[in-house]
Amino acid sequence: MDHRDRLILALSALVNAEREAREALQDAVAASALPAETCAALADRNFRAVSDDDLDEARAFILPVRSTIRLDT
Repeated sequence: MDHRDRLILALSALVNAEREAREALQDAVAASALPAETCAALADRNFRAVSDDDLDEARAFILPVRSTIRLDT
């Protein structure tokens, strides 16, 4: 497995985790399991799906192969 395959797998895992989190939140809202204040805070808040920690991990993951990646092909 080369670095591109590993990157694809890592990105796929992030997308799947985001999807599962969104579905869990939808289920919690549908079941009225969250306080109204929490729902309001989530609705008013503009948040990123990827955190700074996620970006740091991605950078550390790709660092060993970064110099071998060609973006012009």
